[in-house]
Amino acid sequence: MQFKDIIGHEDVKQRLRQSVAEGRVAHAQLFSGPEGVGKLPLAIAYAQYLNCPHRTEEDSCGVCPTCLQYKNLQHPDLHFAFPIVKGTSGEVCDDFYPQFREQLQEAPYFDLEDWYKRLGVETKQGMIYEKESGEIVRKLSLKAFGDGYKVMVIWQAEKMNVSCANKLLKLLEEPPEKTVFLLVSEHPEMLLSTILSRVQQVRIGKVSEKDMLRQGVPADIARIANGSVVAARKLMASNEENSKQLDDFKALMRDAYTVGVLQDKQKKFDSLQRLRRWSEEMADSKVGREKQKQFLQYAQRQVRENYIYNLQQPDLNYQTVGEAEFSTKFARFIHSGNVERIMEELGRAERQIEQNGNAKMVFFDLCLQMIVMIKR
Repeated sequence: MQFKDIIGHEDVKQRLRQSVAEGRVAHAQLFSGPEGVGKLPLAIAYAQYLNCPHRTEEDSCGVCPTCLQYKNLQHPDLHFAFPIVKGTSGEVCDDFYPQFREQLQEAPYFDLEDWYKRLGVETKQGMIYEKESGEIVRKLSLKAFGDGYKVMVIWQAEKMNVSCANKLLKLLEEPPEKTVFLLVSEHPEMLLSTILSRVQQVRIGKVSEKDMLRQGVPADIARIANGSVVAARKLMASNEENSKQLDDFKALMRDAYTVGVLQDKQKKFDSLQRLRRWSEEMADSKVGREKQKQFLQYAQRQVRENYIYNLQQPDLNYQTVGEAEFSTKFARFIHSGNVERIMEELGRAERQIEQNGNAKMVFFDLCLQMIVMIKR
C-alpha cells in the first residue's frame, strides 16, 4: 500500500515522510482518530515507505521486491495484531490472518462490524488476548529478514486486554533494534496511561468532503458521512440500515413523548408496552452488540442534528431527506434544557453495551430516561 492510495491526509503524510527523511522515526507511534478515516491503511503505507529501499521524496517505489511483498501483505518483517474471537478458529491472530489479509486486500477501509462479519461472529465482540503478547514478543525477537525495520501494527489497540497491554510495556519502551510499533486506535482514552506515555501520537482527522468528492462519492453522501470513508461506502452500498436506525429512533422518541406528555391513559399504556417490546427487540442477541452500539451512536448523531436544526441554518445540518423530514416535527423537543442530559444517557448506554452490560436492562432504562427528558 502506498501513500497515493490513501484518501486525503496530505499534511499527515508529509509529516511522516519528513520524519523518515530526517531520521526521526519513533519506535512506538499511535495513529489515533475517528472511525473510518483510513488510519490502518495509512499505517501500512507508512511502514512500506519506511522499508522501501528506493523510496522517493513522495512515496515508496511500489515495484521493488519489498513493495510487492507489502502489497501482498506477505513481508516477513510486517506483523499484525487485531481483535479476534477466541475459540472460533483459533486463539492468536496468526490463526485469523488469512481472513484479515483478505479484508485488507478487498476493502482496506473497514471497521469492526466488517471484520466481525468476515469472521462470521456478528453477535460477539473481539479482543486482543494475553496470549497475543507472547506472540508479539516472539516475532519481534527474530532476526530481521532484510536491512529495514521490523514493523508490528496493532489495529484497534484499545481492544488489548489489561494483561496483554501490561506485558507489552517493556517491549514498547525498549524494543529490539530497528523495530517500530504502529498502534491504531479510535479510542486512545481507553488505552492504559502507561501505554500512552510510551508512544508518539499521530493524530488523524476526518477526510474532507473535497477529498471524498475526488473519489467519486456523491455530494450528499460525502456530507452525511462526516469524514468517514467507511460510512460513505456503506451509505453508497445501501441505505437500508440507515432507514432501520431512523425507524428505531422515531419509535423510541415518539413513544417516550406519548408516555411522558399525553394525558390519555390508554395511549400512555400502549406506548409503554411498545417501549418494552422495543427494548427487547433492541436487546435481542441476534442484533449483536456492534449493531446495538451503532444504533446508540446514530441516536446521538440525530440528537445533535435536531438540536442544530433549531438554529435554522441548513448548511450546519448533515441529514438524509428522511431524517430532515422527521426533524421538522421533532427538533423542537431537543433544546438547551435537555440536550446535554439526553446525550449523556445515550453515551452511557453505549458504554454499558461496550462493557457487556445486560442489553435488555440497558435499553429499557434508556426508554425510561427518555420519557423523563423528552418532555422538558
